[in-house]
Amino acid sequence: MPSSSENRSASRKLAAPPEQTEQRRRKSAKTKLEVIRVPAWSELPWLLHGFSTRTGGKTSVYRPDQRAGELNLGFTASDPRETVLANRRLFIGAVAGEAKTMPALVTLKQIHSSINQVVSKADTGEEARHEADGMMTKERGILLGIQTADCIPVLIADRKQRAVAAFHAGWRGTLKRIVEHGVGRMRLEFNSRPEDLVAAIGPGIAQCCYAVGEEVRSEFESQFAYAAELFSEVFDSDPVKEKYPMLFLTARAPGHSNLGPSLHLDLVEANRRQLLDAGLSAENIFVQGDCTSCRTDRYFSHRADHGFTGRSLSVIGIRK
Repeated sequence: MPSSSENRSASRKLAAPPEQTEQRRRKSAKTKLEVIRVPAWSELPWLLHGFSTRTGGKTSVYRPDQRAGELNLGFTASDPRETVLANRRLFIGAVAGEAKTMPALVTLKQIHSSINQVVSKADTGEEARHEADGMMTKERGILLGIQTADCIPVLIADRKQRAVAAFHAGWRGTLKRIVEHGVGRMRLEFNSRPEDLVAAIGPGIAQCCYAVGEEVRSEFESQFAYAAELFSEVFDSDPVKEKYPMLFLTARAPGHSNLGPSLHLDLVEANRRQLLDAGLSAENIFVQGDCTSCRTDRYFSHRADHGFTGRSLSVIGIRK
């Protein structure tokens, strides 16, 4: 029988305020390794895939004051190589689940291009063997891995041919139609039909945080008829100017910020449109939707972290 003091202790635990329970839950979530998956893809038992977050690893260089380690999956100058390899083993193990044999990883020397490569077991290993921004395979037992820290990762699976592909789409690669060309390459290499393809656009910098210059808009307007739909002007606020507007009078029209607008690009929508143009149906395109720059508690962000940050990994493969 428990003592009266044990009963009182148990009562206190049960009576913990809701806000403390929520704080514990959040604290736990920040230390746990996560694999973000596409819910509908659970219907494809042969398929392995996942998007990483920054939580649950062994890296400590980017936030040394944080008690729990982070899951940097890219070989950066600041993070020891053995730490990154340990993180990769953890993540691949989480993606593979109870598989008897862990899949081998293929990565690329990403160069913001329109280059796609067909890869195989020979391309696996710690070092990337190809300069490219897209890759695809029908070979079992390997994972295609795209590294990002704001750029858009896109994963594609062919439900009929059992082929997979992964793409790295920054603004330059998007401008060069890396994803659209990639679908075309899948059709050529694997006889893939667009109606059999499913795609997932993973976490990346969203339009809310992705300010670009006018030259980027000009480049997109030269390539895409729908370019105007990808850009918006955002008027930044300044609390001092809002409180003392007479000190900052200008000739600008009413309703416009004294700071002037900044131009923002929607990279997620740009890549979704390329998938549609390549023949995929809208219902077969999953958009995860998180902004890496807004959510630095969950993701690495080159822009929000001012360049000193790790790399996430987006992977897809075929079970062995």
